[in-house]
Amino acid sequence: MQTVLWPSSLLAACSIQRISLKSNVLQWIPAMLSLEGLKTFSYLEELILDNNLLGNDLRLPRLPHLHTLTLNKNQISELESLLDHLAEVVPSLQYLSLLGNVACPNELVCKEKDEDDYQRYRYFVLHKLTNLKFLDTRKVTRREREEALVRGAFMKVVKPKDAKTSSDAASASPEMHYTPLPSGSRDLTNHRGILGKCRYIYYGKHSEGNRFIRDDQL
Repeated sequence: MQTVLWPSSLLAACSIQRISLKSNVLQWIPAMLSLEGLKTFSYLEELILDNNLLGNDLRLPRLPHLHTLTLNKNQISELESLLDHLAEVVPSLQYLSLLGNVACPNELVCKEKDEDDYQRYRYFVLHKLTNLKFLDTRKVTRREREEALVRGAFMKVVKPKDAKTSSDAASASPEMHYTPLPSGSRDLTNHRGILGKCRYIYYGKHSEGNRFIRDDQL
């Protein structure tokens, strides 16, 4: 585990534009505390946080000049909350990489994902972070930016409910069968006729049953 030494001089800190904390295993300290010291580097432009087992509690201080951020190979699964946070604290961000996280559905990492999943992810990220020029390993194209503007908000990936939770909820609630009858006529032990208006009117048109009725039977 590497040791990160923050500069004691504020002047020296202000002059630093690139910091790499790659493979420092920052998860042993709460993310909010371990990255709090970055606020000293007010002119920071590049920040490398790859392979630190950082999770959804990741919080960065406001870094107005930061344009490059890599969070590869961490444990981030909640994409929307991360993007909302980045939009607030790093408004100048142009390059972002999230490869190796659950939040990034890359087919090279997860066999269950395909290129369509990854493209939807790109549209959603570009919808949230409109200034990005590079996402992961690919340059943002003009077409992607246009699609993100029109459809990006609808590309959010919704996690399916846990199967066990769904089954527990189903067993806890009484089984209900659909019926078109009004509630007053559903109880078979206390049935009574129902009189009311219906929006459908039957005229007998195209009825197959009427083909076999003779005139003398009418």
